[in-house]
Amino acid sequence: MSKCESCIVREFNSLKSLTRDELMRVSACKTGKIFDKGRVIFEEGDSVNGVYCVKDGVCKLTKLSENGKDQVVKLIVKGGLLGKRSLVTNQVSSLTATALTEMEMCFIPKAEIMNDLEKNPNFTLDVLRQMTEDLKVSEHSIVNMAQKSVKKRMAEALLYIYDDFGTDDEGYLTIILSREDYASIVGTATESAIRILSQFKKDDFISTSGKRIKIENLSGLKWVE
Repeated sequence: MSKCESCIVREFNSLKSLTRDELMRVSACKTGKIFDKGRVIFEEGDSVNGVYCVKDGVCKLTKLSENGKDQVVKLIVKGGLLGKRSLVTNQVSSLTATALTEMEMCFIPKAEIMNDLEKNPNFTLDVLRQMTEDLKVSEHSIVNMAQKSVKKRMAEALLYIYDDFGTDDEGYLTIILSREDYASIVGTATESAIRILSQFKKDDFISTSGKRIKIENLSGLKWVE
């Protein structure tokens, strides 16, 4: 397990604001964890009692809606921190985190990270800044649900994955999601998601191979209404 002070992953999150001495202390108390694909990392209502720093892999954060369906709120990749909100608010988790691929993470106990929140203003400010960005993403998602068609939301979901996570050597999106995941991202029924993706395929906007999706016409997707 690498030391925090020499780990490149921390440059992608708030841990970059910790001093070398703080990083060495955190490194001494953290534990490495591996989560298999499909495993729940923590559930809505759990006391997280620390933060997870993602070293590799992808997970989804979901919220259980009133109709009993999971709504995908955000995808977290290498460099992301899980559990920030529960840490700052001292409340149970409001989201469920599930591994979409095999994940390697470091878990930092709450007692250690709270000490840094209290004593390092740069770290505190960075954590709050990241929480503000998360809130902005949530607000944007709410606006999309209210004002945009399901087809438009699906097109934007594909473009978001393409822009933020890229493609593999064959041109397919690196993030492989089930049709149920796509449905929960855009807020629709699985049958509707399947139908829309099939239409995109007929329109030559995308091509598929099993669950894998390749974007064939970026401009076409951008103009979907």
